[in-house]
Amino acid sequence: MNRLEGRVAVITGAASGLGKATAERFAEEGAHVVVVDMSDEAGEAVAKAVGGIYVHADVTNADDVARMYKTAFDTYGRIDIAFNNAGISPPDDDSILTTGIDAWRRVQEVNLTSVYLCCKEVIPYMQQQGKGSIINTASFVATLGAATSQISYTASKGGVLAMSRELGVQFAREGIRVNALSPGPVATPLLIELFAKDPERAARRLVHIPMGRFGEAREIAAAVAFLASDDSSFITASNFLVDGGITGAYVTPL
Repeated sequence: MNRLEGRVAVITGAASGLGKATAERFAEEGAHVVVVDMSDEAGEAVAKAVGGIYVHADVTNADDVARMYKTAFDTYGRIDIAFNNAGISPPDDDSILTTGIDAWRRVQEVNLTSVYLCCKEVIPYMQQQGKGSIINTASFVATLGAATSQISYTASKGGVLAMSRELGVQFAREGIRVNALSPGPVATPLLIELFAKDPERAARRLVHIPMGRFGEAREIAAAVAFLASDDSSFITASNFLVDGGITGAYVTPL
């Protein structure tokens, strides 16, 4: 498929995990990919592999965000797709009773404020061309309470979902679609490292997944490619759940 032929896509958090898998999928479908991350060696390797460019940027910094989109526009002359995917899930974000204010604020800055900054900067580029697709990474925990508490992460993803809905409604008649992607647990390096250290926590997650396994990054990337393409041209302001059935299950059979 070449659904994204000639289109320009900016992906944050693209050096690994879901961002990397999506960069690869976008390139396979013909897109020019702008890889954004702070891990320079890994990010440059991804950009080289997909035939795109790499931009070092801190997505919590407004100047960096403005610069990364300007670089993309100056290089390719347009921006068609923004996949705002950068996020963190640090171990000090846990129960509300133990999570400190600094941990809370750090997660909010990376997971939610960065999406605000990215949308604020990219929408004017899309308004100029009268078309664009923005996909913001939320989570199934924006819909359901998590089995293992990550209070700031959960709150941040709820904010991403609500903001995506509002933007999707606000800019729909300008040809700009905004959707929230809500994955279930995905076997990314971050999750594998977290659960390798805590097998009991992994088991508590798996018991809630009807498919009985974590998702693969390539499966989520396929959903992102769909939302980026014209195949989803009548979808905006949506919560696009790709979660192995978690949010559909009342009781999961063993």
